[in-house]
Amino acid sequence: MTLTREPRSETEGLSISIVVYRPDLALLLSTLESVAMACRTLRVARPSFALRLTIIDNGGLPDIETSLDTLRGNSINCEILSGHGNIGYGCGHNLAIENAPYSFHLVLNPDIELDAQALANAVDFLDAHPEAGLLTPRIGDDAGRLQYLCRRYPTLVDLFVRGFLPARARRLFDRRLARYEMRDLINERDTVWDPLIVSGCFMVFRTTVLKTLAGFDSRYFLYFEDYDLSLRAHEVTRVVYAPVVRVLHHGGGAARKGGAHIRMFVSSAFKFFNRFGWKWL
Repeated sequence: MTLTREPRSETEGLSISIVVYRPDLALLLSTLESVAMACRTLRVARPSFALRLTIIDNGGLPDIETSLDTLRGNSINCEILSGHGNIGYGCGHNLAIENAPYSFHLVLNPDIELDAQALANAVDFLDAHPEAGLLTPRIGDDAGRLQYLCRRYPTLVDLFVRGFLPARARRLFDRRLARYEMRDLINERDTVWDPLIVSGCFMVFRTTVLKTLAGFDSRYFLYFEDYDLSLRAHEVTRVVYAPVVRVLHHGGGAARKGGAHIRMFVSSAFKFFNRFGWKWL
């Protein structure tokens, strides 16, 4: 791995991109409310820090102007990009990444609830560790329990068991899944350097690193774009799990979202393994 320590962008700040397609309005509004709260906390510590939020509307975005006005009232520049159709998750984020003007960029799902200190802690951590170019947080589920979303390299069996088997059947493969999900290393307290794969639901990048990687690979419409980007990130920087940054994730797996999502999952998995190598067992 060749590490790069790119110079900072001219403007100290954080840009955030959220891609939506027919979003759950309650979840999206909760996400935006938590973003506003976390941005306020960040601003207390860094009054001159620039902030920008871009919503990429891939279709079906309801009226959220009231929430955006709240963000604008906290000196957060907000914009909605629309009219391009459903171009997929990664390509949607790339629309914002191409024009990201600040030193840090957050790729964020519309079903994430940020802790009030999440952004301030993320920026503080990256400032203290210039070798880190991609940060992933402690991610909790709806009940606040730790989700193990850092990954070792997947096998086809791992993906099938974790994504498609019911909970009772998954227990038979607990030892296998524990290894895949890095449960031996990931916990509530310890910083873990260089997890191979991290979740795309919340990824804080140094913007120079993200632009060096040219953002997400456009060949993935949905699923595995974060696996791909994580693996490529290791070629140019260090990746870090930092549990001092905390969020909640209210999302679900592909199998629980119906047949169309299963087909997209399988298609993206095929592209991923064709690029990085097949591992069956």
